[in-house]
Amino acid sequence: QVQLVESGGGLVQAGGSLRLDCAASGRTFSPVTMGWFRQAPGKEREFVAAIRWNSGNAYYADSAKGRFTISRVNANNTVNLQMNSLRPEDTALYYCAADTSFSPPRRLQLSLEYDYWGQGTQVTVSS
Repeated sequence: QVQLVESGGGLVQAGGSLRLDCAASGRTFSPVTMGWFRQAPGKEREFVAAIRWNSGNAYYADSAKGRFTISRVNANNTVNLQMNSLRPEDTALYYCAADTSFSPPRRLQLSLEYDYWGQGTQVTVSS
């Protein structure tokens, strides 16, 4: 069984930065892709970014490009999301997810491709 635990959320002013961390554990943890999603109140869960575990190739939603950076540390089974130039519309519950089988890039934005999910960490950006 794989467990994902997010941390690093909080309250920040617009224009500020936060770094989210996701720690993975489990005897058989061997993802193909790790992703970050977010869900704001009253809205559907949406894709933010994903990274291939072996190659490090990264993929971003348009809303994240140029502001967010996803990275991973394989030895520690962690994936991070550095978020800069935050905006009030970035306010959401942010989830870490693991995909254990290969999904083509065009499907990485789909939450159904991911097998394991964390509980989420809240990010609030004030104006």
